[in-house]
Amino acid sequence: MLDNAQTPPRGTIYIEDITPGLSRSLSKVVSDRDIELFAEATGDCNPVHLDDSYAKETFFKGRIAHGVLTAGLISAVIGEQLPGHGTIYLSQNLRFIAPVRPGATVTATVTVLELDLAKRRVTLETIASVGQTVVLKGEAVVLAPSRKIG
Repeated sequence: MLDNAQTPPRGTIYIEDITPGLSRSLSKVVSDRDIELFAEATGDCNPVHLDDSYAKETFFKGRIAHGVLTAGLISAVIGEQLPGHGTIYLSQNLRFIAPVRPGATVTATVTVLELDLAKRRVTLETIASVGQTVVLKGEAVVLAPSRKIG
């Protein structure tokens, strides 16, 4: 569930309206149920995500959310806000910097770095954070919708 206090804009920002520096974000509390559903959907049932006793004995000293679950919030920003509906993901690189604990509020932020108007490509900085701690950082390239091409 998104933070109701800051409901993000939804829809499409066409390539013709995108400028470097444009940014959008969303925040979500990562729940135990989110982690369980992600494990079920992907088959990634690593006990560091699901078993308190096991996870306490690991490097992390407790359970953590799947890194790619956190990265999914970046996808939500791209698909719903910037550029939004009609966007095609072309590539994404990620660096996982810090763990996300169950119950943490993750803020995913996408910022336009570069545009290639002729190819409709947008390069985006992608960051996820918990409070002031960056937990994930990367860069995505997407094909943005255009008013000129349906």
